[in-house]
Amino acid sequence: MICLNCRQEFPFTNGSDYCSVSCEDAMALECSEAVVNDEPNIGPKFDSGKLRYDLVPTIATKALAEVLTFGCDKYAANSWQDVPDAERRYTAALMRHFEAYRSGEHLDSESKLSHLKHSITNLAFLLHFEQERINKETT
Repeated sequence: MICLNCRQEFPFTNGSDYCSVSCEDAMALECSEAVVNDEPNIGPKFDSGKLRYDLVPTIATKALAEVLTFGCDKYAANSWQDVPDAERRYTAALMRHFEAYRSGEHLDSESKLSHLKHSITNLAFLLHFEQERINKETT
């Protein structure tokens, strides 16, 4: 057998996929700590502290792209960044879309996209403006 931690071959069967207790303990790290490679002679890859983009549902990034594409076709690319009083207006838009969803209305009448897709996009805009404000405060 080949140890899932150190990738060394071990000739005996000990009821585990690891050659020793120390290797088994090493692999007991949380999922963000190590990723085991399936290739021979390659040990664990330590990713502690790195963002796990593979955990983000693809539907969320697709939703953003769909709403942003609709907005780009209607207005211009990235014009959302230049809207006057943007935070107040995007908060209002977020609430309108979310309340429409809560009331049972699935699709926005103009874009024919889900109100939740518009909501996540408005949240992304608000996150952008919040980060801009933080950046200005720390410089």
